[in-house]
Amino acid sequence: MRIAIAGAGGRMGRMLVEAVLNTPGMVLAVALGRPGSADLGADAGAFLGRDTGVRVTDDLDALAQADCLIDFTRPEGTLVHLEACVRHKVKMVIGTTGFDDAGRAAIQRASQDIAIVFAPNMSIGVNATLKVLDLAARILNSGYDVEIFEAHHRNKVDAPSGTALKMGETVAQAWGVDLPDVATWTRHGETGVREPGTIGFSVVRGGDIVGDHTVYFCGPGERVEITHRSSSRATYAQGSVRAAAFLADKASGLYDMPAVLGL
Repeated sequence: MRIAIAGAGGRMGRMLVEAVLNTPGMVLAVALGRPGSADLGADAGAFLGRDTGVRVTDDLDALAQADCLIDFTRPEGTLVHLEACVRHKVKMVIGTTGFDDAGRAAIQRASQDIAIVFAPNMSIGVNATLKVLDLAARILNSGYDVEIFEAHHRNKVDAPSGTALKMGETVAQAWGVDLPDVATWTRHGETGVREPGTIGFSVVRGGDIVGDHTVYFCGPGERVEITHRSSSRATYAQGSVRAAAFLADKASGLYDMPAVLGL
């Protein structure tokens, strides 16, 4: 399977390049970089001391050489790549977060023409955590206050993280409500007594934290905590490569990681 990587010169992009190079049955075909970036023209495997023969390019028509693009960039860039993938009939694995409603709608429309895996977190462990969280929320559906804490590195630009939002959506769906109707995004000053059935969010941005998430179920006399901590971006890369393999025989459609993992 011929794989293209978006943002190949970035931290996540390099993890993805390395994962593809080390996966049997996968070939690095295209490495995309931002226009004007310093890595344009360099070999995509130079950071590993390897000569892959694939040069980093900003020419989106190079996607015609790929079967699937893995994209962990930013919403505005991903949507440009999405148009190019539709044009060249290239499948996509999208790990980018922070899309607005219009962006999500564009991905939905594109999935009528190409196969897409779109997930806020490609980590296999995170998706197992979401499955556990759904069960806990169904059991702890009364008398428990839910708080979602997340921490990421100082350069992350969206908050709460896509994973934290997915965790909130998982709890809300288990309770039979919509997250926007019960979410508390900020607290400051005289907030008053907490409303029953709400879901609170707390965010930390600092240093080089890869990603920590904890969901608290706080009840009378006890507290249940469900936590996932990432110590390396390699987990996201490994999940993304697995998602790309899942799309190999798919012509179109929009899929998530539970579908990839058979959950």
